[in-house]
Amino acid sequence: MRRRITGTIVGVVAAALFVVAAVNASATGGAASPRTKLTLVAPAAPGGGWDAFAREAQQVLRTDGIVSAVQVMNVPGASGTIGLGQVAEMGDRHDLMLVTGGVMVGGIVINGSTVTLEDVTPIARLADDFNVLVVPGDSPYETLDDFTAALAENPGGTAIAGGSLGGIDHLLAGMLAREVGVDPAEVNYLAYPGGGEVVTSILSHTAHAGLSGYNEFRDQIASGNLRALAVSAPEPIDGIEVETFIEQGVDVAMSNWRGYVAPPGISDEVRDDLIAIATELRETTAWEDVLARNNWVDSFMVGDEFAEFIGTETERTEEIMTELGL
Repeated sequence: MRRRITGTIVGVVAAALFVVAAVNASATGGAASPRTKLTLVAPAAPGGGWDAFAREAQQVLRTDGIVSAVQVMNVPGASGTIGLGQVAEMGDRHDLMLVTGGVMVGGIVINGSTVTLEDVTPIARLADDFNVLVVPGDSPYETLDDFTAALAENPGGTAIAGGSLGGIDHLLAGMLAREVGVDPAEVNYLAYPGGGEVVTSILSHTAHAGLSGYNEFRDQIASGNLRALAVSAPEPIDGIEVETFIEQGVDVAMSNWRGYVAPPGISDEVRDDLIAIATELRETTAWEDVLARNNWVDSFMVGDEFAEFIGTETERTEEIMTELGL
């Protein structure tokens, strides 16, 4: 009970701070355009993937002169749905974009959020971050075939560690199980709040394998403490010397995509301006460097195409989560 109450209080405090900041920004911003002042809302605590995505964009927007003043605001909680709920209530707020992505799609379902991505304005999808399946360096599973054979034979005894329930890691575990003939609901999935805890679980042999973004495991893979078996990209990624699931005959691919949405009531003019800002960001040399440094893959799409993609991703996520019994 204490944990639930504490989590609720944190969410309420974060939401209150967000509202105060929004009022202050509106009061000082007047009729200024997004080019003058822009707030990027990272719906997670500092240091996470969404926060890094927002701050990388902030730096490029500033240094390349795309936007005069850019700030990042953190509104953590409930797989991003607290931030989503606040942005959905911003009406026609013109100087704000919320970081979103695949984790939020699952978070909406797992948290029973009354606000969905249909309640905001899609702006742009900018990058894909792919997951990698790893095992301890001394694991008997030398290859993906070794691991999938063990998973098929004994799913309950083949624990897979990853992030929060309903997140990309969990969905991938379910997809992998389905592909090897196992009921996804039988997967022994160990959920942790962050990549560091996932690594600890694997290295301590609490889990037999783990799933997370490649950057979470990169150093441990390089040192030999972890062995990478497969990456969840549809095709090979420059800079990641790991074969994809598909290359190894397992039809599993899923990205932790990242992009931006805006409040629901913005004008067409503001929407077009925000899309233009995202487009100019993507076209900079500095952003190309950001993608390479983080092992992110360019997956740019905007506006209506992005909205259609969100709809497709939502349907697929709901289907997998139903199979997982969530």
